[in-house]
Amino acid sequence: MQKIKKIQIRVNGKVKSIPVKYSISDLVKNLNIPIKKVAIEHNQEIVDKKKINRIILKKNDKIEIVHFIGGG
Repeated sequence: MQKIKKIQIRVNGKVKSIPVKYSISDLVKNLNIPIKKVAIEHNQEIVDKKKINRIILKKNDKIEIVHFIGGG
């Protein structure tokens, strides 16, 4: 049986282990985050949500996920 290789990234300041070849889309699905209600930053750059399937996370990447909160 082959062991799945993992890497570590930071999500909102917390270390998280993820499989190699994991996309931002995979991460968002795994965390059960409603994609329409968040902004995602990858290594201090805002991510176009249309491209999250194509961005593969690498060791030590930093992801910040900010939820939008309604109010008035």
